[in-house]
Amino acid sequence: MKRRSFVKAGLLGGAAAAATFAKPNIATAQGKSFQWKMTNAYGPGSPFYVAGPGSPTDFCEMVKKMSGGRLVIQHFAAGELIPALEGFDAVSKGIVEMNAANSYFWAGKVPAAQYFTTVPFGLNFQGMTAWLYHGGGQKLWEELYAPFDLVPMAMGNTGVQMTGWYRKPITGVEDYKGLKMRIPGLAGKVYAQLGVDVKLLPGGEIFPALERGVIDAAEFVGPYQDRRLGLHKAAKFYYTTGWHEPSNVTELIVNKKAWASLPSDLQEIVRAAAAACNTISHTWCEATNAEALDDLVKNQGVTAQPLPPQIVAKLKEVTEAVLNDGAAKDSSIRKVHDAFMAFKANHDKWAGISESVYQTQIRGQMTKA
Repeated sequence: MKRRSFVKAGLLGGAAAAATFAKPNIATAQGKSFQWKMTNAYGPGSPFYVAGPGSPTDFCEMVKKMSGGRLVIQHFAAGELIPALEGFDAVSKGIVEMNAANSYFWAGKVPAAQYFTTVPFGLNFQGMTAWLYHGGGQKLWEELYAPFDLVPMAMGNTGVQMTGWYRKPITGVEDYKGLKMRIPGLAGKVYAQLGVDVKLLPGGEIFPALERGVIDAAEFVGPYQDRRLGLHKAAKFYYTTGWHEPSNVTELIVNKKAWASLPSDLQEIVRAAAAACNTISHTWCEATNAEALDDLVKNQGVTAQPLPPQIVAKLKEVTEAVLNDGAAKDSSIRKVHDAFMAFKANHDKWAGISESVYQTQIRGQMTKA
């Protein structure tokens, strides 16, 4: 054999041998596949919360494609595997690996969890996302959920929500006394201080309760989602202020043991898909709400307007008292509250000379022109 041929054969043989020895390691790292289940607090077909761009089912499809089929997540809407609001316990106990919901549904178990959905008069989408990703919010969230063997992360955001639907107009603070209203989260505590009889109902139960007069008012999401539920058919007064939810985070929770079983690349795929859905879902809301509100007002006989300024001022006053009272009674709430408010104070300074100026001055002048 000529020297050149010998060397070539040796190199090829060595490469083949190296590939043979390397293959088992690659297979060990990348060959294992996972079949998971995700439950959801919202009913089958619900836009944003179940189906559509940036939704949990979209997230599951992203993860499947990004992982090359190594992580396949089967999605179950509310009632298909477990009841709507049992996802926290199901994931904590390892019955399912994942759940999609809003953290304020777990206020009875983890009161501080409410801060990771929304805070009345708090941070908008940009501010909330900045706090979670870059201001220490994510770390606090993980610490809060660690005793329950849960790993949380943001997987969606509606942006600012509407104050809600009322069967009768609201003209003064006194109109809230005795009012029966579907409203979750910290805002419910604020309304309760004004005499509201607060109800926590899953999305699918809101319309029949409002239609039958079991409740007098209801908050859900925004024009597109609310129109789909038919809330405009049960109440015609739509208040748009959105003081109670300047943003609203969709929470993904993962069982801690299941999370630890994933290779690091699959963990990163899950985080990347969740972050993508956080943005995609929010921009979908921004793209669909204008048309829906226009239709509700022009074609469905809805009166849409902000709350009177004196009511907003009273709601802000009561909100501050409710938040401070909760923080004084619970050390975990205090830790999250102080961190949230410190970040908000900083963010407000920037927003006050950036977004706020653009909205009130630049866009205002463009609209007048």
